[in-house]
Amino acid sequence: MLKYAYFPGCVAQGACRELYLSTNALANALGIELVELKQAACCGSGTYKEDSQLLEDTVNARNLALAESLHLPMLTHCSTCQGVIGHVDERLKAAQQNNPDYFNQVNNFLTQQKCHPYQGTTEVKHLLWVLVGDYGLEALAAKVRRKLAGLNCAAFYGCYLLRGQDHIPYDHPVAPESLENVFVTVGANPIYYSGRTQCCGWPISSYATTEALQMAGKHLAEAIAAGADCLVTPCPLCHLNLDSRQPEVAKVTKQKLNIPVLHLSQLVSLALGIAPEKLGLDRHVVSTQPVLEKLGF
Repeated sequence: MLKYAYFPGCVAQGACRELYLSTNALANALGIELVELKQAACCGSGTYKEDSQLLEDTVNARNLALAESLHLPMLTHCSTCQGVIGHVDERLKAAQQNNPDYFNQVNNFLTQQKCHPYQGTTEVKHLLWVLVGDYGLEALAAKVRRKLAGLNCAAFYGCYLLRGQDHIPYDHPVAPESLENVFVTVGANPIYYSGRTQCCGWPISSYATTEALQMAGKHLAEAIAAGADCLVTPCPLCHLNLDSRQPEVAKVTKQKLNIPVLHLSQLVSLALGIAPEKLGLDRHVVSTQPVLEKLGF
């Protein structure tokens, strides 16, 4: 049985509660055991380092140490969390060999707070990579109970999953295919468009709101023009910008949009035969009903 120290992140426990629900439903259906890190702190989503790199490294060294104390790899379902924590893990593992003074400085802060020291013995794995690499697409295909035939899915990877770390498994930072491979595995049709590997606009939304909405509008319009029935993202922050702000996006860009945006775990769970009401599909701002109707739910 696959077993992970589960880092749910902030957004999935608040604004995107449906991601928390669907990840647990998916893990249960696949027989994956998740040990939730309930004492973990927010990864900072890249903002801590604007003030202090040491702060970002220390907070996330503690998160990693919590997983290490369980002797488990860490699983996250957030591209931003993956990018931030994964990059901290890379940086601290390098410091362990090449900059021991800095490495010890981080661990001294953890010791002062009576936390487990960071040792560099675990890995950080996004849910997408777990499905593709650890569980395997062949095994996933064997679990499909309801092929998503005829559903045109456009991937939206998000920045951090592709470029947040120096090295990423199972994919290419410029020409990724892992999401599309999952789509094919569950019977859906992958839709390609230029925005699938670009930024959704969320990182600049607090100080350049119009520009952020315009970025989102460009991607949504491209996906619709390419024939997508829905977007599927492995990042809850991308989901917030593309789904919850879609009415604002439509007003700013003066476009008719109204395209559903699904979390990766929701899409795969539907293919496993899990009922939509268990996946929080009614929580979205843009209705997911057209997707469910096309699939015959």
